[in-house]
Amino acid sequence: MKTICIFDRAGAFAENKDVARDIRINEIVPALNNDEEITLDFHGVDAATQSFVHALISDILRKYGTSVLDRIEFKSCTIKVRKIIEIVAEPGVIICGLTVEEPQPLNKLFSFDHTVLPPV
Repeated sequence: MKTICIFDRAGAFAENKDVARDIRINEIVPALNNDEEITLDFHGVDAATQSFVHALISDILRKYGTSVLDRIEFKSCTIKVRKIIEIVAEPGVIICGLTVEEPQPLNKLFSFDHTVLPPV
């Protein structure tokens, strides 16, 4: 198993898409081509931009399909980082221990009280 520490390369705020691209090209893809499992360790990363995560994994998802995520573990993700990964990943994929769900209509996400109050 190959572990890639994102903090060591991108810092606490992972925003540089060139760094993400380098990680993908020089570390993730070669490991996948060698049939290795990969851990992307986000320990110490407080937040990441969507462009960083997109540069990190979207090309891999297109090239290998979402089944490649069976070989990639996203470790120590904050809620902010997990949400960004979920945006980039396909629905139904498990990210940081949680399943990415299909988008729901607003009326399924929120409940509204339609009680009409009398005028004051």
